[in-house]
Amino acid sequence: MMKLISRWQNSAGERVRIALNLKGIQYQYVAAGTLPPGEYRRINPQGLLPTLDVDGRFIAQSAAILEFLEEAYPQRPLLPPDLLRRAEARAFGAHIAAEMHAITVNRMRRFLEADMGVSAAAVEHWVTHWLTQGFVALDAALAKRSVDWPFCFGETPGWADLHLIPQLAAARRLKFDLAPYRNLLAVEANCVSLDAFARARPEAQPDYPGRS
Repeated sequence: MMKLISRWQNSAGERVRIALNLKGIQYQYVAAGTLPPGEYRRINPQGLLPTLDVDGRFIAQSAAILEFLEEAYPQRPLLPPDLLRRAEARAFGAHIAAEMHAITVNRMRRFLEADMGVSAAAVEHWVTHWLTQGFVALDAALAKRSVDWPFCFGETPGWADLHLIPQLAAARRLKFDLAPYRNLLAVEANCVSLDAFARARPEAQPDYPGRS
């Protein structure tokens, strides 16, 4: 059985958990904090979460993990059958992973304050600026669709949706106002009640603080 090494509050790890759930793949969740000191860095020299352990071989970076899952388990595809829609879904997910994700990562904001001497107010302005740019673009992408699907690019959730939902949650943690992005929120409303998304949420993970 594959093992996913992650942490309860890790947007990239949540993406992978959603993908595994959507595909119906059994896996073992391993909380990174339960590993011996230095062990995770040995497993994944990048030191970033998550890592997928496939029979003792380790895949870092959620984008690479998702590609592996899509190729190794094609029976329940995360990408639409139409090639152009596949590209649109990939572009949507890449905008989140490459352009927006780091904005909400704690270590990035801590570095700006602690190492660069940036004030808390300036960091908040920086976060708000770039999240606004990203969410405006994503909402516009959904507005341009030829069909008003219940999910980002189809009748069922997939690649784009599993990127979107954790990013919306991360923005809320930072008190970012999501009210203007009606297309994104409509997709979110259709996703959050689904078991694959609910089981991937931070509070559903065994290392969630206070969970027995």
